[in-house]
Amino acid sequence: MGNPRQGQAITLGTVTYFEPDMTATAPTPPTADAHKYGVLFVFSAGVLWSTVGLGIRLIEDAVVWQILLYRSISLSLFLYILIWVRSGESPFAQLRRIGSPAIIAGLSLVAAYSGGIYAIQNTSVANAMLLFATAPFMAAVLGWVVLHEPVRTATWVAIAVAIGGIAIMVADKSGSVALKGNLAALGSALGFSIFTVALRWGRTGEMLPAVFVSGLFAIVITLAICLSLDLSLVLGLSDGSIAMGMGMFQVGAGLILYTLGSRSLPAAELALLSLAEVLLGPFWVWLFLGETATQNTLLGGVVLLAAIVGNALSGKRRKPPAITTP
Repeated sequence: MGNPRQGQAITLGTVTYFEPDMTATAPTPPTADAHKYGVLFVFSAGVLWSTVGLGIRLIEDAVVWQILLYRSISLSLFLYILIWVRSGESPFAQLRRIGSPAIIAGLSLVAAYSGGIYAIQNTSVANAMLLFATAPFMAAVLGWVVLHEPVRTATWVAIAVAIGGIAIMVADKSGSVALKGNLAALGSALGFSIFTVALRWGRTGEMLPAVFVSGLFAIVITLAICLSLDLSLVLGLSDGSIAMGMGMFQVGAGLILYTLGSRSLPAAELALLSLAEVLLGPFWVWLFLGETATQNTLLGGVVLLAAIVGNALSGKRRKPPAITTP
């Protein structure tokens, strides 16, 4: 399996895709078969990632820190083996080459993971998944502030529209536990956007080592939190199996499929296919658990999705900006 294409990393919900660097030597145009399989792989990755809400809903007793601990253990083991087989070297060697950007990216993912699990436990899956999808807009603003990357006018318009959609979604949540869940979802999106900017700052499109180190950080942090809160480190068979399965199959397998598929698809197409995660997440919990979304969530979600789709289509195959400061 080859490296993801180099360029600007953009995060959508729990998905990070890489906009190709059009200043580099142009790759050979993908064949029809390569494009077909790319669509299949990326869509399948979105389907796997979309099951996060269902997985967390099926966990009976474990709290966010216990879930994240078990999920991180399986994810770290899975990625260690994957990176070793894929590159022939230890992921720690790759981390040393990337340096501090990988550390920042890894820590930001821990915050994103924690906020994501807490959000799903305290608000509807539809609310959480839609708010996760604001990450690309946050990344655009952070890239503008930190890396001095220009933001297109169309993206500023999309950000304004997205803020309107978010306002509609949270308008009926004031003073409730669900409001905390919505804020946690936005915090998760912020974590993913910092992850995106850190990779861009480090001039690398390689996300697997950063995700690997995020798992290690999460193990240490959640273990310390569980011990300080006197939470059991031993989960029931059902909860433990679901949490570890999420790390290996949902996140890990999704990364493999996404990395394979992203090599033959343009960035705008990746953005649109990644919406499968946002749209299917609420569908699974409705289908299997009967969970529905509020009218405000549906209305605000339509506005938010319109902003995402409009931004993706308006930026089709655009040239990513150069970094002016390290």
